[in-house]
Parts: sequence; C-alpha cells; structure tokens
Amino acid sequence: MDTETIDSRIRDLLDRTEIADLLDRYLRSLDEGIFDEQWAGTYFTADVTAEMPIGTVSGREAVLASIQRGMALFDRTVHLGTNAVIEVHGDTATARGAQLSTHVLADGAEDVFVSAGHADSELVRTAEGWRISASALRIVWTRGTPPRRPAV
Repeated sequence: MDTETIDSRIRDLLDRTEIADLLDRYLRSLDEGIFDEQWAGTYFTADVTAEMPIGTVSGREAVLASIQRGMALFDRTVHLGTNAVIEVHGDTATARGAQLSTHVLADGAEDVFVSAGHADSELVRTAEGWRISASALRIVWTRGTPPRRPAV
C-alpha cells in the first residue's frame, strides 16, 4: 500500500472518529440541558435545517429555539445513539444511526415517555471542525405518556 493510500485511509478514519464524537457529544448535551448560542455553534452550521418531532426549522437560531422549547417539556432525559453508519466524501459527510430517547415529563407526575427512531445527519467540515448542516429524526415507535405542548 502506497503512502498516499495510507494517508487517505488515516484521514477517513480521523474524520469518522471526529463525526462520531460530535454526534455522541450532541446527544449527551441534550441531557445536560444547557442550550445557548455557544452550544448551537458547537454542533450546527448557521444555515442548518432540522426535522424534529416537534417540527422542521431552518437556521441555527431557529434550531436553538426549537430545542429549548422541546426540551423544556422534560424534567430529565437520556438520549442514546448507536449503530451509526458514517460516509465521508471530502468535506461533506452523512451519518445514519438509531436513537433511543427516554424522557421524564416536566409536569411533576414523573411519567416517562420513550421514543425510538432513526437519526439522519448531513455534515460539513468547517474551520472549527465538523458541524451538522441538516438533520432529521424520524420516530419509529413511542411508549408512555407524550408531553403536552403549550399553546404557541
């Protein structure tokens, strides 16, 4: 194997590792509950589009506001991602994995709502590292009491 092929394979492995780390840190951050502009800039491009169970939004500020509203419905959460298949194509990439999310509702009743589905992400390499430019969480099944969304 020539040096150029080895260098290319090492770059691919590093990119996949960085993307997997970004996606893992993103899911863990949902459970930590600190959602501000710095948080949003750590994970998303300025022009991100996100399809979430509570709606589709475009732009980092809109994603931040949507996540703040959605996560306020829960007292505690645990988000697990697994089986991610990451494909890197130069400075862009795609990732698809399974996501299992357990939520304790914020209504004080201690009811639990669980959802599972597939998380699809498009990513781009930026000067700050990999960022999510598009995402879609498609729920396959749920169990338990869903949260009541406040009237907007």
